[in-house]
Amino acid sequence: MTAPARARDPLADRVEAARRATVDWLAAMQAPGLPAGVSRISAAHDVQAWPGVLLPGTYNAVMCATLIGAPALDPAPLVAWLESHRLADGRFRVPGMDEGAVFKKPDPAETWGYIDFHVTNYALGAVEALAPGRPANLAFARRFLDPTALGDWLSRRDLRDPWQEGNNLVNLGGFLRALRAQGATEANRALALWFDWHERLQEPSTGFWGVGQHDDARQLLHAFAGSMHDYHLYYAERRPIPFHERAVDYALTLPPRIDSACIDVDAVDLLVHGLMLRGHRRAETLDWLRALLPELLGWQEADGGFCDVREGVRRQDGWIGGYAEPQGLSNTFATYFRWIAIAMIAEVFWPGRWPWAFRRDVGIGYRASAR
Repeated sequence: MTAPARARDPLADRVEAARRATVDWLAAMQAPGLPAGVSRISAAHDVQAWPGVLLPGTYNAVMCATLIGAPALDPAPLVAWLESHRLADGRFRVPGMDEGAVFKKPDPAETWGYIDFHVTNYALGAVEALAPGRPANLAFARRFLDPTALGDWLSRRDLRDPWQEGNNLVNLGGFLRALRAQGATEANRALALWFDWHERLQEPSTGFWGVGQHDDARQLLHAFAGSMHDYHLYYAERRPIPFHERAVDYALTLPPRIDSACIDVDAVDLLVHGLMLRGHRRAETLDWLRALLPELLGWQEADGGFCDVREGVRRQDGWIGGYAEPQGLSNTFATYFRWIAIAMIAEVFWPGRWPWAFRRDVGIGYRASAR
């Protein structure tokens, strides 16, 4: 006797139709005359005027294509193209983002630290997606193996801006993990310091890092968003997160509707991992995820990509007077982030139906394995 056929779920069919549409959109973003997979940020991206932003266009497109199972590309020329943006010490830079044209903090060293860490983390994520196990040049991060240098850097994290610092912290944590994989045993001590700093400064009532969480709803939202980056290192190191349940409680207060590509994926990331690792408020979490999924699918543009939000201007983070385009356009950043959220939810409800290829190391797009 054969087993009865599994009932089709119209929502799962919508996921597959959306996936196919995005595969086609990614192919349409190919930059002319460059290796297959080098991608424009959006249909509005003028490559002649703004060649530098092909780098973020491409690293997001590569990781998105890998995640959703787009046809494989020839990795060698694409990896070589990505690595052509690498400085001698291993940092990746967006061409055109030069001294005097960037700002994140009044201290130029902090500005460049944030930008370099962020661009390098994502560029390395794309390289790893194309060439798993390829050794990275991490010379720039080796100074953080020294406890004094690391302690000084940690002491200067500004938790009045927890979202930005969450990026800094997870990016450095990922570099330390990669150094350890290359044989730097001192990275174990550095990671211990990283976790010690976090557990001294975490807010027990929320599970987040950041000041002013109880006085300002916006500050609480930013603390949540920044902390979701830090949580990835806990997941990757298989380390229980203190007050994890309180963080899940907060996420369940957010309405299951579209906010922005970042906030939406952070909420899904937290709830899916909370479900996997804690099982806290399981029924409510499943209801929330099931309610958000059609909202995410409904956000897909007619061209097959996704936008971040509908109004305003989208800029390359930290670039003053640099690349900008109207919000509301499908772009590789938002498309990748929205597919992370869709794929995480889909794997909860239809495990194994799609071979989602999440990031192998920490950063948005990383998903812990079930334990």
